[in-house]
Amino acid sequence: MDEMIKAVAAKAGISTDQAKAAVETVVGMLKDKLPEPAKSLLAGVVGGNATGDVAQAAKDVLGGIKPKLPF
Repeated sequence: MDEMIKAVAAKAGISTDQAKAAVETVVGMLKDKLPEPAKSLLAGVVGGNATGDVAQAAKDVLGGIKPKLPF
């Protein structure tokens, strides 16, 4: 998740503390809204374990539910 925080900080031109708050807010919202299989994949992605098959599985699951997200 540190890589994501650094990327948000750089692209948004904000401090890493502000980016951390933003990323944690978005991840928290996703955890509340996603169905259970996607929550597990999200945990792997934000935990830095998204490589190979896990990353592709996350893309498949998240891509399949994208139209159903309320935001």
